[in-house]
Amino acid sequence: MPAGCRPEELCALAESVAREAGALVHAGRPERVEVAATKSSPTDVVTQMDRASEDLIRERLRQARPQDTMLGEERGAAPLTPGGAPSGQAASGQGRVVTWVVDPIDGTVNYLYGIPVFAVCVAAVVGDPSVPGGWAPVAGCVHNPATGRTWTAQAGGGAWLDGHRLTMPEPPALEAALVATGFGYVASRRAAQADVVRSLLPRVRDLRRLGSASIDLCMLASGQLDAYYERGLHAWDMAAAALVVLEAGGRVVGIDGIPPQEHMVVAAAEPLCRTLATALEELGAANDG
Repeated sequence: MPAGCRPEELCALAESVAREAGALVHAGRPERVEVAATKSSPTDVVTQMDRASEDLIRERLRQARPQDTMLGEERGAAPLTPGGAPSGQAASGQGRVVTWVVDPIDGTVNYLYGIPVFAVCVAAVVGDPSVPGGWAPVAGCVHNPATGRTWTAQAGGGAWLDGHRLTMPEPPALEAALVATGFGYVASRRAAQADVVRSLLPRVRDLRRLGSASIDLCMLASGQLDAYYERGLHAWDMAAAALVVLEAGGRVVGIDGIPPQEHMVVAAAEPLCRTLATALEELGAANDG
């Protein structure tokens, strides 16, 4: 990775800004559902707090590492300092640029409805996060402001939940696995995903849909789930949490020969990860119908 980017320092910064943004998000939750905008469909919502959280994170990162870039769900990709290096590129002569990949509230609908399954996600990555397979997380934090649970990870330094080291156990067979998933926002994709669920459900212990990809992945790393899959994820949905899974001893893969990201993300310990990925390929899980 670039010189001057110590994973432990990046992880500490990620946790600090995620906790500060989490406090803002927790204190500012509206008493009733208030949608500021929609994205891909009327059910894909944005709140004013999504934007406020991302702006706070951007400013704190700019103060700490002005040479870096940031990719946020709400504001897109831009250098932290105007005129800096684009996302995924090193600044000339500095060689210390990383891209901060941020989801200011992962699980916005849960947040709106007062369901305590949402998170602020901050990850430092090297490479270009807009290219599936073209980047790798080196540090990250997933912080749930509603419960206070905080997962952190650093490349080569392990994964942690509230100060306790995480090590994933040997997984069960597919038929005994508790599997989490999520659904897209466009009606045609939801219909295709429902077909996959109909076929997969008889082949596993049960399915869970919690509404936050990062929490799903972190609960997998913590041993509260056995596997996870989802189509339609972006880098900000998975960068921090995927590193938690990897550093806890799990795997994060794609299917159909495509790296994990929007096409499909599958996560579990081996050999369950490979078994589930094969089953999803056989079901055509990346086909939107």
